[in-house]
Amino acid sequence: MEAKRKGPVIFSEIKPYAGLKQALELGESGVLKLVQDSNLKGRGGAGFPTGLKWKLAAESADKEKFVVCNADEGEPGTFKDRVLLTEYPVLVFEGMVIAGFAIGAEKGFLYLRGEYKSFILSIEKELERMRKDGALGKDILGKKGFNFDIEIRIGAGAYICGEETALIESMEGQRGEPRNRPPFPVDTGYYRHPTTVNNVETFAIITHLAAKGVSWFKSIGTEKSVGSKLLSISGDCKKSGVYEVPFGITIKQIIKMSGAENTKAVQVGGASGVCVSKKEFNRSISYEDLSTGGSIIIFNEERNLLDAVKNFLTFFEEESCGQCTPCREGIPVLIEAVDLLRKGECTQEYLKDLFSLGETMQLASKCGLGQSCPNAFLSVLNNFKKEYSLSKANKKEKKFNG
Repeated sequence: MEAKRKGPVIFSEIKPYAGLKQALELGESGVLKLVQDSNLKGRGGAGFPTGLKWKLAAESADKEKFVVCNADEGEPGTFKDRVLLTEYPVLVFEGMVIAGFAIGAEKGFLYLRGEYKSFILSIEKELERMRKDGALGKDILGKKGFNFDIEIRIGAGAYICGEETALIESMEGQRGEPRNRPPFPVDTGYYRHPTTVNNVETFAIITHLAAKGVSWFKSIGTEKSVGSKLLSISGDCKKSGVYEVPFGITIKQIIKMSGAENTKAVQVGGASGVCVSKKEFNRSISYEDLSTGGSIIIFNEERNLLDAVKNFLTFFEEESCGQCTPCREGIPVLIEAVDLLRKGECTQEYLKDLFSLGETMQLASKCGLGQSCPNAFLSVLNNFKKEYSLSKANKKEKKFNG
């Protein structure tokens, strides 16, 4: 599965407000059709079809609707949204305005990660410049009756607020905890009004898509994974940074591109992702294979992967909201298990219990944190058996009673 064509989407050339002007010419229904026909999926990692999300919000009879940009970039190893917001903020804001036009919203919010407040002044200047240009405010770019503005909300540094319903709870002044779903934000979101929540990268793509059309967008990527993806590449490589790559690129190509040598493993998707071994380096970044929110962490042969796993799990233990039992009680057990594995004191029977626990957490946890936090642990246990040793003493059997 190779990419049809290489080429940038977000980093391609575009004239100021070209996407917004084209969107206003297409009309609300035309924009919705454009996004649906493009097969654009959310770039936050979950991959929900953007066109469907917008369509559901647009069809709501509620007259008060909202657009929210999720800029709570808290996944360890991810820093691509920071680049977009500091170097290409208008691309993101223009995409938000297009979304507001399509669904019938007059208000947008940029929910900014607490650690990113250092560049809030530069973002505010860009918003003010857009207002002066007529791209924000009333009768946008001369379109009578189309009013839309953007407000910045600052998070408090909670990883869980990257989950869209926890983000909305935080915006409302509540503790950042995921809501039960359904209902979904497109129906019952910010203060119970229809709300579309999209990732920073998704909105930046929308601007280019509106300006250049479906055919151009679909010429990049694969049949099932259209377009490109921004990757934050770090770890044991010579050329760390933010890369835009077409969907379909392989792990092997990423390793070569980033100047990595003597690579043992690649963590795809940050702390909540999976650890890929050498035998799987021909796998590709795509929704049908290795889907990722954008983090690529490279480990060379000198790294102990159990150290990395414990680091990830400790992070999740700190960031868990504690709302549901599988996540709250499961993470400490997995941390303890890492220590047992490093000491060679974990039995084969207990290892089976750990796999069962991890699968239960993936299925029964309330939100993405609990569902994905066992991923790295389970993938290392499956793919890197040389990293740990098991106890052979049956008398030391230990079982998880959960």
